[in-house]
Amino acid sequence: MLVQKILNSKASDAVVTVKPGSLVRDAAQILAKKQIGTVVVSSSGDTADGILSERDIVRELAAHGASCLAEKVDDYMTSKLVTCKLSDTADSVLHQMTKGRFRHMPVVEDGQLIGLITLGDVVKARLSELSMEKDALQGMIMGH
Repeated sequence: MLVQKILNSKASDAVVTVKPGSLVRDAAQILAKKQIGTVVVSSSGDTADGILSERDIVRELAAHGASCLAEKVDDYMTSKLVTCKLSDTADSVLHQMTKGRFRHMPVVEDGQLIGLITLGDVVKARLSELSMEKDALQGMIMGH
């Protein structure tokens, strides 16, 4: 299954972004309000300059206390992004996420932010694909 198909199956293809210079507190409020795990840091709204996850915030809270909430997202975001393209396979994305130990991956084409896929999106797509394969094999065995 391709990333394009995974994005098409999502209820919304909107990517939640914050601007560089935004406060970690504001990003955390967005994460909580929208019940999501990450925001993309983007100066334009259609590029990916970095990514900030709830894990990033929790690590900083543990290391530096609540004072990190008054810092800028730029200080804690991951700026060396691992991205994928619409033509990438679910298996390759799953491999990259597992290897890198992250759960969110921006989809970027020609420098433009197209979407965001999560580990959950990929697992759901793979399970759906496996279920269809199982049904097809059962049909072949049963002679349907």
